[in-house]
Amino acid sequence: MAFLDTESIASFEAQARDGNASALYTLGMAYSTGQGVPVDYVSAHKFFNLAALKGSVEARDMRKEISKEMTAEEIAEAQRLARQWLSSSTIH
Repeated sequence: MAFLDTESIASFEAQARDGNASALYTLGMAYSTGQGVPVDYVSAHKFFNLAALKGSVEARDMRKEISKEMTAEEIAEAQRLARQWLSSSTIH
């Protein structure tokens, strides 16, 4: 993955709002590795979850991997945020 800066993150977020699975996965990777954003497993899990819903097998696998580093409360928060994202975007 190429280094992502703030501008790239904003572009991927716009694409993700339109339901682009690749953009959702890229945001998950960014948050799980700290590329252009602080490391945030809750946000990473959220984006991997959303990408998995769009059919990304890689996102499903990454979500499983980072879940090992998270508490049950963090996973529940990530799931809540994913539901919130779904209700406020065009990803349906």
